[in-house]
Amino acid sequence: MKVVLITGASSGIGHATALRLAREGHHVVAGARREDRLAELAGEIRADGGSVETRRLDVTDREDVAEFVDGAVERHGRVDVFVGNAGVMPLSRMDSLLVDEWDRMIDVNVRGLLHGIAAALPHFQRAGSGHFVTVASIAAHAVSPTAAVYAATKHAAWAITEGLRQELEPSIRVTTVSPGVVESELAGTITEAGARERMRTYRANAIPSDAIAEAISYAVGQPSDVDVNELVIRPVRQR
Repeated sequence: MKVVLITGASSGIGHATALRLAREGHHVVAGARREDRLAELAGEIRADGGSVETRRLDVTDREDVAEFVDGAVERHGRVDVFVGNAGVMPLSRMDSLLVDEWDRMIDVNVRGLLHGIAAALPHFQRAGSGHFVTVASIAAHAVSPTAAVYAATKHAAWAITEGLRQELEPSIRVTTVSPGVVESELAGTITEAGARERMRTYRANAIPSDAIAEAISYAVGQPSDVDVNELVIRPVRQR
């Protein structure tokens, strides 16, 4: 059994990953802003015989993330896996100048990831083991109209995680997962009408969130001498 911390666990990929890893016998510590959704998640996991605890978490607050990680270590003596999944995607054209939304993506998708790394890394280094899993996006590898800032944040997530992998001792594993179009609530944050309509067409062939959860499970479940560095998972119809 591993102690697995997951950010953005209230919906989508985070929710599916928590369910799958708990079902596989791991203890899940789920963090997100929406406490009602976390309570529902905990109920699902416990009804299935899994082990879980939840905590309200704002990844843009560095101290909050540190408490999320440190508290888990205090209760369980260790943290084995940190899944940095929290993200937002309010797409828009650059000339819409939705600067507040740009800032929000930078705060959650980049700073939130860095806060998780900063909180978990000292524990991993003291233990001489651990596993970072970053949920990036296919947007880390390709830019499309209305997705410039989002793609920039996800490329940053990819670059940060790859740099971390290269710097760390091999005893600490690092995986970047880049999903394509997945069933989730991400598109619900889009306020610009044109981007919202474009996304309806783009998301016509989405795959379930559990497809990404299964990939994360695969990486986490490998023997300690096997490091799955990067996974790209997308619908067969997405090119």
